[in-house]
Amino acid sequence: MRRMLSWVVLVTLTVAVTVALTAIGVPSAGLFAALVVGVALALAALAPARLPPHTGLAAQGVLGVYIGTMVRPEAVDALRPDWLIVLAIAVATLLLSVVAGALLGLHRDVSPLTGALALVAGGASGLVAIARELGGDDRVVSVVQYLRVALVTATIPVMVTVVYHADRSHPGSSPTQTHSAPWYLSLAMLAALVVVGAAGGRLIRLPGAGLLGPLALTITLQLTGLSFGLTVPMVLVQAAYMLIGWQAGLSFTLASVRAIGRILPLALGLIVMLGAATAGLGIVLAKVTGITELEGYLATSPGGVYAVLATAVETGSNVTFIIAVQVVRMLLMLFAAPLMARALARFSAQRRAITAASREPIRAAD
Repeated sequence: MRRMLSWVVLVTLTVAVTVALTAIGVPSAGLFAALVVGVALALAALAPARLPPHTGLAAQGVLGVYIGTMVRPEAVDALRPDWLIVLAIAVATLLLSVVAGALLGLHRDVSPLTGALALVAGGASGLVAIARELGGDDRVVSVVQYLRVALVTATIPVMVTVVYHADRSHPGSSPTQTHSAPWYLSLAMLAALVVVGAAGGRLIRLPGAGLLGPLALTITLQLTGLSFGLTVPMVLVQAAYMLIGWQAGLSFTLASVRAIGRILPLALGLIVMLGAATAGLGIVLAKVTGITELEGYLATSPGGVYAVLATAVETGSNVTFIIAVQVVRMLLMLFAAPLMARALARFSAQRRAITAASREPIRAAD
């Protein structure tokens, strides 16, 4: 009875906070609400002990399919003349993220792997979902990633108005999906993509297979025109966000809260530096492709995709190109981060082995 009551309280409070945050336009509201409510109840010893088995994997799959539906053939066409510079900008953003993560990893409360995952500039919800599976601390990753998204989202209107003096008198229109599959077909495809994608990803030993397997399959269907207008119901997306937020939030303790409090000043400084560096990349992108500097800034913004889309529409910018560049960045981060995590884990293991061997006493020959 006590366990059931704890679940009722957790779900009720999370839904209420999600609705409130959604109403004021907070991105990934379900994830943030679940994280905050989970932390509060965990610290008050009122939270459930753990999530039911396999719910985290299901949430990863739903999120993977949802992100995959953002990839559209028209976006690929928009990038054709400039794909090389767009890819170079995305790789440069990844390298900047790695450097920032390495600097965060120097903090005594953060491992190098956790630092790298926490400051990867893209796919925040996806990275939080698989952080623990990759060997990182999902509590640190969730807080720092959400801090990045919140800070970027909050500063976009200021930058657009104060720095770029955007003209909002000629708003554009956002790209829309011309055809959506019936809900029952979308649900059937979603279930198949989650199961087959996760199983296939594990079969080929893909790190973060629960997320990346369904994501890769969905992108393939989108680009080949075989998705039949697949859409993921927002209620399932929000439920996936909640499960991911709970996974991190319910594991918080007073000691972990204090540790993250010590990390935040350094993390905030690194996020600001990352934002400034990517704004510089936006100028480079604008010079090479001939777009405006405002469009370059929006295209290379390290997060806040929905705020970027709204601002691009409001300012009459090239929405298709901007979102295409953002999707390339996000996909590169999501696929590169697990591989990077695996490489870091191997390097750390080798380093520990060498260190342990060097401490062994030297045996003299008889």
